[in-house]
Amino acid sequence: MVLLRKILLATLLIALVLAAAIFAYTNPEPIDVDVGITRFERVPLAIAFAVLFALGWLAGLTTLGFSLLRLRRERRRLRADLLHAQTELEGFRTQARTYDAD
Repeated sequence: MVLLRKILLATLLIALVLAAAIFAYTNPEPIDVDVGITRFERVPLAIAFAVLFALGWLAGLTTLGFSLLRLRRERRRLRADLLHAQTELEGFRTQARTYDAD
């Protein structure tokens, strides 16, 4: 299973690199990129797409990281609530046993 996953990942990586190379070869003309603050002139189209793809990837990882931190915090809170509930339940059981013994 692990070998199959590695083979699929390598195949996907090779396909992406090949697609990027074909894209760069078929689109050699430079473009002007205006990002609002500044303007980049005569940037190769493939480079512009690669940079935007990398920035989108980083934004996705950042969003995922914040989501994972929030889930970890919630999980920690839920574990504390569960421990508190278990402790309280054990106290009720002890009281019930004491009451039944009387």
